[in-house]
Amino acid sequence: MDSAAFITAFVTLFVIIDPIGLFPIFISLTHGVPASARRKIAIRACVTSFVILSIFGFLGEAVLGGIGISMPAFRIAGGILLFVTAFDMLFERRTKRREDQAEEAEEDYPDPSIFPLSIPLLAGPGAITSVILLAGQDSGVQATLAVLGVAALVLAIVFCLFLTSGFFERLLGRTGITVITRLLGMLLAALSVQFILDGLKDFGFAG
Repeated sequence: MDSAAFITAFVTLFVIIDPIGLFPIFISLTHGVPASARRKIAIRACVTSFVILSIFGFLGEAVLGGIGISMPAFRIAGGILLFVTAFDMLFERRTKRREDQAEEAEEDYPDPSIFPLSIPLLAGPGAITSVILLAGQDSGVQATLAVLGVAALVLAIVFCLFLTSGFFERLLGRTGITVITRLLGMLLAALSVQFILDGLKDFGFAG
């Protein structure tokens, strides 16, 4: 991969995955979780996302096609699931975390690493489609590995930002986190609707 192709791939995946935009979402989803558990959540989310992107990078849409799922259907399903999370964030229906829970086992805390962090936020339809298209620009395993290397770099940036979430959580305080959670709930709801509309558009049901 030459420098121009690298820059193109990096910019594309950085914009699609949006590490900066996901950072406050991670803070909201892990509010009150101990630092050690939060670190594990960040690791699981990034590693799982990379595995998913790798599978699609090598096998492409054949993975979905093999089980009879189209990319538009995947977008719609991801949008519906994301809307559920947005609804919970807006109305604070997620499990309330209290200070005394810090002494309990980490398994008692909700784990958002797979859903919604890995799917559909990190390794969602947009990122999967981008990896498939970028890997398909050049034939051969080396081209796919190069694209996945860029994806790993972007996910490494995501991971570094996630690790700093504890500091910003303390900086914002409980009131700041509540305000951001409600605001991001609205944004996630809008994003989920956009996922659904994009899927319907691909099916020819929306303009």
